[in-house]
Amino acid sequence: MKKILIVLTNTTRYGTTTDPTGLWLGEATEFALILQQAGYQVDYVSPKGGFVPLDPRSMKYTDDEVMDFYESADFQQRGLTASLMPNQVNAADYAAIYYAGGHGVMWDFPDNQPLQHLAADIYKNGGFVTSVCHGIAGLLNVKLADGAYLIAGRKITGFTKSEEILAGKRSVVPFFNQVEAEKRGAKFSKHRAYSEYAVQDGQLITGQNPFSAKAVARLLVKSLSHK
Repeated sequence: MKKILIVLTNTTRYGTTTDPTGLWLGEATEFALILQQAGYQVDYVSPKGGFVPLDPRSMKYTDDEVMDFYESADFQQRGLTASLMPNQVNAADYAAIYYAGGHGVMWDFPDNQPLQHLAADIYKNGGFVTSVCHGIAGLLNVKLADGAYLIAGRKITGFTKSEEILAGKRSVVPFFNQVEAEKRGAKFSKHRAYSEYAVQDGQLITGQNPFSAKAVARLLVKSLSHK
């Protein structure tokens, strides 16, 4: 059985500010747990490899399930301490790639070409390209062999412009994911702010916000079971 690759951020602060950010914990743990329960092994990769910081705000949205996963030796070591570098990953080993969010990804996901190539190769091999919330930033510049954007003409979702404004981060983010996705021809869909919503368009599965990680995971497990 092929594995699932989870992409995490290395970014510790909002741009040049002193405000801390990083991975939104639940977006990694909730997704990983469902995939592991379905029998899949997960690996963790980040743009630079190694240490993955946590967005401190995400710790306010934990429950017993998230904390149990967070406290596991496996996640602490392979996910948060020694995540893989992209050049240590073979796309052929994976049935899907999943970009977890947290504001940090806005700085180190969009222009990381090794990660883009991994996603494109997994997609080309018939695998799934998935994301949740700000993780959609990792999909923005993925291109297919013909040079077209992966998300062009495809129905996707991610953290919306209105949710960014509600989060109070309008002035510090380098761009709005929704706006950039639409610039690339994506058919961006959304539901009520901060409500669970995930959408699938073929091999693309995306979730709107931090409360959508489980929905993305369930759609992926269902799709993998039909292959």
